Parts: sequence; C-alpha cells; structure tokens
Amino acid sequence: MNTVLEKSTVDVATLPARLLELAHTRGDTVGLRWKTVGRWQSFSWRSYALRVAGVAAGLRELGVTRGGRVAILAENRPEWVFADLAVQGLGAVSVGIYPTSPPADVEYILAHAQVEIAIVENEEQLDKVLAVRGRLPVLRHIVVMDGRGVRPGDAIPFMDLERDEALDEFAASVSLLDPSSLAVLVYTSGTTGPPKGAMLSHANLLASGHTFAAALPAGPRDEILSYLPLCHVAERLLSVIVALSAGSTVNFGEGFLTDLHEVQPTIFLGVPRVWEKMMAGVEIRIADSTWLKKTLYRLCVRLGKRIAPRRMTGRASVFDRLVLTLCGLLVFRPLRAKLGMSRARVPLSGAAPIAPQVLEFLWAIGIPVREGYGQTENTAICTLNPPGDVRLGTVGQALPGVEVRIADDGEILTRSAGVFLGYLNDPGSGVDADGWLHTGDVGALEDGYLRITDRKKDVIITAGGKNLSPSEIENRLKVSPYVREAVVIGDRRNYVTALIGIELETVGDWAARRDLPYTTYADLAGKPEVVALIQTVVRAANRDLAQVAQVKRFTLLDKELDHEDGELTATQKVKRAAIERRFATRIEAMYT
Repeated sequence: MNTVLEKSTVDVATLPARLLELAHTRGDTVGLRWKTVGRWQSFSWRSYALRVAGVAAGLRELGVTRGGRVAILAENRPEWVFADLAVQGLGAVSVGIYPTSPPADVEYILAHAQVEIAIVENEEQLDKVLAVRGRLPVLRHIVVMDGRGVRPGDAIPFMDLERDEALDEFAASVSLLDPSSLAVLVYTSGTTGPPKGAMLSHANLLASGHTFAAALPAGPRDEILSYLPLCHVAERLLSVIVALSAGSTVNFGEGFLTDLHEVQPTIFLGVPRVWEKMMAGVEIRIADSTWLKKTLYRLCVRLGKRIAPRRMTGRASVFDRLVLTLCGLLVFRPLRAKLGMSRARVPLSGAAPIAPQVLEFLWAIGIPVREGYGQTENTAICTLNPPGDVRLGTVGQALPGVEVRIADDGEILTRSAGVFLGYLNDPGSGVDADGWLHTGDVGALEDGYLRITDRKKDVIITAGGKNLSPSEIENRLKVSPYVREAVVIGDRRNYVTALIGIELETVGDWAARRDLPYTTYADLAGKPEVVALIQTVVRAANRDLAQVAQVKRFTLLDKELDHEDGELTATQKVKRAAIERRFATRIEAMYT
C-alpha cells in the first residue's frame, strides 16, 4: 500500500486538499507537536495527513457520508484536528462543542445539529453524552480518544477507529468536495439565548486562511500555541486554517503558562482576558521585588510608553531604539521571556474589546500587539491594525477583499468571501440581499480605521436619554490588576452602577502583604479594606469618563462568575441578562 502521495492530484480548494499538498511538498518537516507526560513529540506533515486519512477511513466504515454530522467534544489535542479534517475530507460536517459545556448544552447541540457520531476526549466528556443519549435518536456511535476508566462497550476507542489508508485513497474523496458546500458548524456563544449554529463552507475557511496568512504575515517558520477552545472560530483560525494555509507548526501542550514559556510562539492570539492577566501578573511580581528592580522597571516602562506611539507608526528615532535596547537588556527582554513572548513576532488581540491602556503597556515592554475584529459569521475576516500604522482604540482597517460600512443606525456591516451560509435551521442570518452581514455591533469609521462602540443590544440608554457603551466603562475598570470582571448597569436608570468581581490572585497577594487574613473568595471580597481598594479603582476610572458615564455606586460579587452557573458563555463572555436576573436584589439596592 502506498503511504506517500505520489503527486498533488487535488486542486487546493479546501483545507483537506491543502493538507495533502503539504504532505507532498513538505512531507518530512514538522507540522504538529504535542506534549504528553512532560515531553514534546512531533508529527511530520506526511504523518499528520496519514492520521487524518486513517480517521476518515474509520468514519466511513461507521457510515459517515456527505452531509453527515460528526461532533467533537474535547480539549485541544492533535486528535481534535485529525477528526475535524477527516470529517471535512469526507464531505461531512464537523461540529465543535466546548469541553466546558454542561450536559444540557451538549444535548442541545447534538440534537440541534442532528449529530450521528460524537467523538469525545475522555471519561468526563463521555459521561455528559451518555447522560443524554436516550434523548438523541439520531446519535449512532460514540468514539473516545482517551479510554482510561471507560467501560467496554460504552464507546469505540479512537485507536480502533483509525484505519491504515493511503493518502491517494483519501485524496480521491477530497477531490469530490464542492468548495461551496457546508464544512463546519460553529456554535455561537449564546449571550442572549440558545447558541446558533453558524454554517461555514469550505470556501469560507480557505478564504480566511489566504487572507490572514498574507495579512499577519504567517509562514512555514512560524510557531503557534493552540490553547483557546478549538471550537471557537478564533482558535480554529490560527491552529487549523492559518497553520495549513501558511504551513506553520502548531503546538498542543498540557498547561497554558508552562507551554507558553517553553514554546515562545512567534504568532500568538490573546483574548483580552489573557493580556489583562499577563499585565496583572507583572504588577504582582514587581510589587514583591526589590527597590532597585521596582525603580528600573518603572523607569523603563515610563520610557517605553513615551516611545510606543512612535513605534506603532514606524517613526521611532535612532535615539528611541537605543533607549529601548538598553531597557530591553535591563528589564524587558527577560520579562518577555518569562511571559512566553520573547519570539512573539505577531501578537494579536481579538474576540472581545480590550482597553487601550492594556495595549499601551504591552507595547511599552516590547510586545507589539495588534487588535483586530471579526466574527464567526464572517469567518473572522474583517479588520486588523496594519503593522506600520497601529492606532490604539481601533480594530484596524479592512483586510484585503473585505468591505466595511456603517449603517444609518451605526451598525457595522461587512461583505467578503468569508460571509457565512447562514444559521442552521434559522432563516434569520443577518445577511441582506446584497450580501452585507449585519454584525450587531455599533461603531464608526475614522480615516479608514474601524472603532467599535459596543454590541448594538448592549448599548445603555439612561433615564436622561444618553447613550453609553458599557464595555468602554467596564474595560476602564478591568485595566486594574485587582478587577477580574465588571458588569455595568444603567439602562433606563438615573445613574450608572457596577457589579465588580475581584481578581482573587492579585487581591489575595495585596491582602497577604498587609497581613489581612481571609478564608474564601467571599470572605476576601467582603473585607472593608478590599471594598476601599476597589473604590480607588472606580475613582481612577471615573476620572477618564464623562459625568453621565461615571460609576456612582458599585457592589462586589461574593463569587466568581461561572459558565456552569449560566453567568458566562463558554468563551467567558458575560451573559448580561442572566447576571441582571441573578443579582437583581443587589442591583436594586444600588438604586434605593
């Protein structure tokens, strides 16, 4: 049996076809790495493609045909990607499910998508499916990647699913794919109701890969760390779509912070929470350091912030570069190495708004983060700050092939090859007759740069008729290393209030340095000293806000917001309606 694709016989119009091309052209180079029991191992592009072909053969034997639905419920690992591309290569539809999803959410997606086969990671994820299987008549088989603790007969081991199939046989299936057909279902986070299944075609995925590989730019020498959930469009974009388009190497680890330090990725996408926590961690370490280190750090950060605006626009002088080199040797270079950012050539922020102050800090220490904007519904193809002219507070310019305009009511509209096929079983796709996607976000275009105000449905209209952006106020609060979450209230109210969740690690460190004892999160949040600490944070944020937008009263939450309690989505976005219902009594107390 042939184990090598003799020649590239498939037109590269889909991601599986691109994988086959890489197996032919770069077969012996590393395509994937994964860490198991503390040791890194690797797959060449050829072995990567062979594993995908083997999974496809096994799924075919289980009866997966064109249009069939296969779900993947697992943390990030190579088998996730093997299954995803195998399903696509058969002309079937891959359905990702967040591994943090409770059984009720798992049941909803499996039923809504009419999933025939569920591929789960381990006993924990298997139990979720088994708990609801009796109500899923379409579900025929369950496959488990890690069978430890699993009773025989409950699921098919992943290793038993795979077959020995030549790449030429897999290529025959891939050659029959219609690029315009449905490839994956990506379920949205469901901040206002049940998640919707966004339908993305093979052509959508490939267009996204071509666009971003050129815009970042990304290439064969780049290293990517896969850590955000793969069923989210942002992680799939980097770990699957861009990695295949550019031939970059993807790393799957065992623990985010350790992996980040070991891999030192060249391309890294951080959601705002990651960047905020990174900044907070630096503040903790500096607070506990010696006087000399504190002084050097503060001096270098001050100089870095002064130079940052010139670096963003490519106008740093020779003297600026000398200052940055000196600061780098003294402070920034070892700091970036500890953060896992010593090789970060293309650091990015996306998926949610981020405070400009956080980006200013990152640029000051030599991490040139560029903010971008995209949605599941446009395969993440929309805008990105260009490397030579970064403007904080904006999400950049339209990417090549993308059109952006602002509707009369301020809503952002986009049109590109990434615009999706619509929502599964839902005619309300938000795409008009001219192909414009109505994003649901409100913003403005300034000299070609897009500035996002907020989600259209989240904009607050006060009792006095003033329109406010809650995310702008919340981001100013979350700049503080002591604040983990902030939920601003004020719609149809006389003034603005906030529910604030403290950052346990940083506030705990602050309390320890003051010999302030505590037992639990609730105990710490209830301390008068902690309330006073957060009061200083609120006052500092208010100084930068208009009078009508200032937070007049706040309440500290006595628990961390949680996905399983229905307060956050799987991507850690706040479910505002759920929060307002759950904490209604505390909210009303701030207005009485």
